[in-house]
Amino acid sequence: MIAMTDSAPTHLLPVFARADIGFLRGEGCWLIGTDGRRYLDFSSGVAVNALGHAHPALVAALKEQVERLWHMSNLFQSPDGERLAARLCARSFAETVFFCNSGAEAVECVIKMARRYHAARGRAERYRLITFEGAFHGRTLGTLAATGSAKYLEGFGPPLDGFDQVAHGDLDAVKKAITAETAAILIEPVQGEGGVRPAPPAFLRGLRELCDAHGLLLALDEVQTGMGRTGELFAYQRSGIAPDVMALAKGLGGGFPIGACLATKEAASGMTPGSHGSTFGGNPLAVAAANAVVDVMESDGFFAHVMKMSLLLKQKLAAVCDSHPGVLGVVRGEGLLLGIRAVVPAGDLVAALRKEGLLTVGAGDNVVRFLPPLVVGEGEIEEAVIRLDRACAAIRSSQHESVVR
Repeated sequence: MIAMTDSAPTHLLPVFARADIGFLRGEGCWLIGTDGRRYLDFSSGVAVNALGHAHPALVAALKEQVERLWHMSNLFQSPDGERLAARLCARSFAETVFFCNSGAEAVECVIKMARRYHAARGRAERYRLITFEGAFHGRTLGTLAATGSAKYLEGFGPPLDGFDQVAHGDLDAVKKAITAETAAILIEPVQGEGGVRPAPPAFLRGLRELCDAHGLLLALDEVQTGMGRTGELFAYQRSGIAPDVMALAKGLGGGFPIGACLATKEAASGMTPGSHGSTFGGNPLAVAAANAVVDVMESDGFFAHVMKMSLLLKQKLAAVCDSHPGVLGVVRGEGLLLGIRAVVPAGDLVAALRKEGLLTVGAGDNVVRFLPPLVVGEGEIEEAVIRLDRACAAIRSSQHESVVR
């Protein structure tokens, strides 16, 4: 198989600025490209491949399930789905779960649940959600409106009404935004697409207090942070608060598409038969993958390993930043959701890293994200840092040549 070139025909809708490389197979933290090269994957499919590529537990679970049952309508019972939901509830604040196919769908369910909660209590005027600058909640019309970014909304007509965006981390701005029409506050514990910006624990606690005082739901978007990415199963567990509703996806299936909306029974009390649904949500293959992910994450020492690797990666990234101040700025983030705010354009750094065989992903605020699989080892971190150093040296050399010319 040969690599695709810019001139090669494609029938895929051109909504992605795809790099000129595809992949044939993967194992652990490594991918084999169509160009025959080995790439160290510190993007994890944008925080999806939590257990890396072709993890034996996931492979075994899907092989077994694919020979048993692929799909059944949600008009029937789902024993394995019940088991997965019970496991997620036992390890979180939640009492009930709705399964869907993606993060955007999970956040859509969060939005609908918040509105329905108040409508069921005779307060249909309470339909607005407070969201935050720099957020990213998905690509549907509803989640785009919640995101509030002009670049994502352009050309799609008037945004869906019902969202009031305020500055990230500004509790006074949140207080001022609360009205008689406010239903909920929606926030990412760490903004991923927005530039790896953690919400301070004190700010999250302040939001919880405001929700309690005004009868609002606190909704968390843990699509990127959930399932161990920050060193706990869920990022909110590091802040000392619990939400009423939470969206999950990405790492939940370890690469197989699945999303989930978790909630307390109180928050979900407006969601009655017929109020929401999904044809493929919680299908047997997705549930099998997710149960296998939970199995691995429940193993002894899993989260201790994530935190140990996080500390090591942070330290080594900071050392490279110190060595290349004209290229790299500061390291930020939690767990293995880390980012470097670049001095050069982030896209240039991502491209230079790809040339060195290290895959990363950009984010807002000129940040490059480092999202290795949660099973990453010390040797792979050391190799990633070596490649980062080489990429920075290449950028500096290019900058010098430009000045000389």
